[in-house]
Amino acid sequence: MAVQSTALPMEAGAAYASHWRSRTLAVILMLVIGGIFWVDSRYPSLMKKYHAGTHVKIVGAISFDAIYQVDRTMPLGQRVWRTSINWLNTNRIGMTFGFFFGAAALAFLATLPVRRTRSAPLNALIGMLTGTPLGVCANCVAPIGRALYASGMSTESVLAAMFSSPALNVVVLVMTFSLFPLPIATLKLATVLLLIFVFAPLAGARHRRTHSAVDCPIQVAASETWTAALRTTAISYAKSFWFVFRVGAPLMLLAAFLGALAIELVPPQALTAQVTFAGIVLVALVGAFLPVPMAFDVVISYIAMTHGVPLPYVVTILCTLGIYSVYSVTVVGKTISWRVATAAYAAVALLGTLAGLLTRTLF
Repeated sequence: MAVQSTALPMEAGAAYASHWRSRTLAVILMLVIGGIFWVDSRYPSLMKKYHAGTHVKIVGAISFDAIYQVDRTMPLGQRVWRTSINWLNTNRIGMTFGFFFGAAALAFLATLPVRRTRSAPLNALIGMLTGTPLGVCANCVAPIGRALYASGMSTESVLAAMFSSPALNVVVLVMTFSLFPLPIATLKLATVLLLIFVFAPLAGARHRRTHSAVDCPIQVAASETWTAALRTTAISYAKSFWFVFRVGAPLMLLAAFLGALAIELVPPQALTAQVTFAGIVLVALVGAFLPVPMAFDVVISYIAMTHGVPLPYVVTILCTLGIYSVYSVTVVGKTISWRVATAAYAAVALLGTLAGLLTRTLF
């Protein structure tokens, strides 16, 4: 298989070959961080929602839980503040995982001589296989995406990983197919696969990288002993964490505010109006913008469907909410390019609009 990589001199190749101890330690670090998150938090939470079935509930406007109650009679500023805090509280564990795991992934990938191939579809497949088991939402996967790109992975791999993590998780998929009619669930899956295998390769082709677009903080050096490997891994991890955190943390606070402002500006009766083309487009734009947690899209779409919201709006929400967000836009913009970030947002909104229009025509 042909691969795209910078030609390495013999000394550099030897450095990568002898770097197996640091690579092993980085893998162990990823497994420990991932294992704690997946076993202690993520999958118990997802399984709880799955077993709740049709009785699953949502408390916050863009979060499952709420530490502050929000009432429409409150002033807008107070509602935005409380919704922001509720969002940060809901995402605190997932975002913590995103920062810590992203740093470990960057420390590991920096020890590999090749991180992408010459085939854009294959790179997209690699990204999908990377993102699917992560089990994090579109927000929490953004710092991981920044780390993947900094390591040298292709644009299409990074985008595919970010799309697949919230949308192709096995529990979320089972929830989707169990709560919705087969045609609707299949339409949702189709939009995700189009993003991964059509949009991501196209975006990568238009944004070919010959070198890292960001300053990767990791320098690969030979590790001859376990002591040296431990020291190298610790330094690499610390630099990687700061590289991910210094951009991701401030943008997370910004996303909390923008997401809360957007949802609080939406009129409560917006989804009960008659279905129009403009209405579907507006729902798609808002859905692709909101930074919601894992599986929130499936749950809120089901609740909307059972409460009489027109099916085209329901499908549009299902196909846009939760796969991308304003936080994804800002992190991708700062890491890859603003053109790629806005194109991804437009692609999600466009596919959601088309799904809503198709539903309006067929159902």
